Amino acid sequence: MTSRRRTLKTVTGVSGGLDIYDLAVDPTQSTLASSIEIANIAEANKIDALFAADLLSFGAQGAIGAQEPLIYLAALAAVTKHVGLIATVTTTFHHPYNLARLFGTLDHVSNGRAAWNAVTSSLGEENYGDQDLPSPEERYASATESLEVVHALFDSWKPGALTPGPGGAVLDASLVQPIDYRGKYYTVQGPLNIPSLPQGRPVQFQAGQSAGGIELGARFAEVVFTSLATLDDAVTYTKAIRSRAAELGRGDELPLIFSSFHATYGASEAEVKTLVKERDEATDFVAGRARLADMLGGAIDLSELPLDKPIPLDLLPDPKTVNRRRGRVEIFGKLAAGGKTLRELIIASKDTGHWALAGTPEQLADAIQERYDAGVLDVISIGGLGDPRTRDFALNGLLPELRRRGIVGNDYVGNTFRENLELV
Repeated sequence: MTSRRRTLKTVTGVSGGLDIYDLAVDPTQSTLASSIEIANIAEANKIDALFAADLLSFGAQGAIGAQEPLIYLAALAAVTKHVGLIATVTTTFHHPYNLARLFGTLDHVSNGRAAWNAVTSSLGEENYGDQDLPSPEERYASATESLEVVHALFDSWKPGALTPGPGGAVLDASLVQPIDYRGKYYTVQGPLNIPSLPQGRPVQFQAGQSAGGIELGARFAEVVFTSLATLDDAVTYTKAIRSRAAELGRGDELPLIFSSFHATYGASEAEVKTLVKERDEATDFVAGRARLADMLGGAIDLSELPLDKPIPLDLLPDPKTVNRRRGRVEIFGKLAAGGKTLRELIIASKDTGHWALAGTPEQLADAIQERYDAGVLDVISIGGLGDPRTRDFALNGLLPELRRRGIVGNDYVGNTFRENLELV
């Protein structure tokens, strides 16, 4: 195995399960209950972070039961001590001054475990005033200013601004300075009105793989959340974003690459084959056509196309003409242009373009090690901890195997999330 200083970091998801509905109708239960269980399991097994996704419309792309990430993770901060807290929050529908206060507060209440997964949102505009969704170019331009403002606000408290004294904290107000930001989208005087943060800044994650997303991630992200279905995809993407980051003066090791990993576990190859076959045969192809159409931009009609033939190329949209989720359009457009049948594409769309594999824990560890050794995998999601069977395979099969190989660490390495990611 290639020697690398930083071990592979692990993340698991919270806050979006169907059991939220079960808990919501039970007056004796909090909708936090299942996530507290997952958080405790994650911390006991030295998983590095909890990840809260977000969508802004009811029923959109499976967004049922989703909780507001910052409030949810703030609650989980009170029942955990070490695990990082990654909240997905859009720049499109939030003002950067509010974002700085919210994430700054989360960093304080968690003693330095906050992280922001910045996204630009491809839906939800109907809930934020009478407006059309801005174009991707406009969303990324606004996001650039938003991140500039937020980072400047975090830095507006200079070292020594707050020091301990015999009667309590002593403030040197001359070291708390306005940012006087004036841009096309935002005008913010500052400074931030909460003290400097335990981490200095929360860890900056970013999600988005279109050209605009790569540019934003190269400029600001310490970790990028990606959909990289194959090793070739991972190599191409990593080279592109790190080359751009190097051009921007950030060196050649940032941002870290965070891949979502959709695993189907089996105790043997025979069981794996059976599980994959059963999963494929259980596919709802009516709902699947609608899901794939959404992956292709939402304007394509797949309802009458034969399942066992490729989609005609003239039906595939040019990603540049699509206003929503261009990264997904590029992923599924490429698969369709490569000759996959509609049936194969619908099955693939269940994983929404993410890295998906089926195998024994050892086989899955081989695939993870391949990417880790290639330098294109720094952070990985370990999902399904709410399901007892998947949890057993993940925690008693996959993670021990990765630790045996020296790929994943055995314990937290610092007090803050930034330290545990070995970013300092």
